[in-house]
Amino acid sequence: MSPRTTPRSQRLCRRPDRPPRLRDGLSAALIALACLLLPFGALAAWAAYGLTDTGRYVRTMAPLAADPAVRNAVADTVGAELTRELGPPLRGVMGPFVQDAARSFTRTDAFRAGWDAANRATHTAVLHAVRQGDEGRPVTVDIAPVAAEVKRRLADDNVPLADRIPVPHTEIAVLPAADADRLRKGYDVLEVAAFWLPLAAVLLAVAGITLAGCRRRAVTATALGTALGGALLGLAIAVGRHLTLAGLPATPHRPAAGAVYDALTATLRTASWLLLALGLAVAAATWLTTRLGPAARPGAPIPPDPVPVPGPTEAQA
Repeated sequence: MSPRTTPRSQRLCRRPDRPPRLRDGLSAALIALACLLLPFGALAAWAAYGLTDTGRYVRTMAPLAADPAVRNAVADTVGAELTRELGPPLRGVMGPFVQDAARSFTRTDAFRAGWDAANRATHTAVLHAVRQGDEGRPVTVDIAPVAAEVKRRLADDNVPLADRIPVPHTEIAVLPAADADRLRKGYDVLEVAAFWLPLAAVLLAVAGITLAGCRRRAVTATALGTALGGALLGLAIAVGRHLTLAGLPATPHRPAAGAVYDALTATLRTASWLLLALGLAVAAATWLTTRLGPAARPGAPIPPDPVPVPGPTEAQA
């Protein structure tokens, strides 16, 4: 009798007590659910732990003080607010000087310091509104300190009538009331999800691999699912950027908003690339060990299949 030939993958994964199909199906379901929860867990952890750290937020936003699009957006906003406060006789005369002074101010060290202070104040105000703010109220910041600095620079440059420029306490809404209310309601859920979703993904993956009849295949499937989750997370970031910028008014400040979005999501993009690279690396390593294992090397002995022992024949009886 010629020995039966069995595919290599079956020889490597064959176990004497192979579990039933129901167990294999449960393993596949657990691994699929783990891979599905992984990108959502990364997103929730980034939002709950990355965006709520004021110091980290300020450090993330600090380089944008040198971004031309951001500087122009700030200068246009401050200049427009100051020019609006001028009376009609002074608006036409002082308007160009105010705009030039605002643009000049954004290139100084004082602006960079003010930018950090403004971001710290904005972040603190948003966190306060989300955690214990009043419903129906927007989150606002006051641009009076920046306006006062622009006025001082105009006076130092001996610009006529600079001392007559008012310094209004203009509250700029950084988060509308409706968005603040939605964010406040979902904040508690976000904190819970940021802890439990990644933990649940890991536990489900471990359980799925443990239950699998062929753990090598289960590890490969988990790795490929992790890579797919990282790719989907990166795609979600790109789609979110497009939708965020598309929802803004058609103004020249869209490049500044894009720069801010890219700075805030830099950590999340890194996480998506890490998930993709880690998943592909583990899948490749599992495949290589399958190809280069003892059963794959030429001349390596392959355990024979168990041959049933025949019972006594009638003649022997």
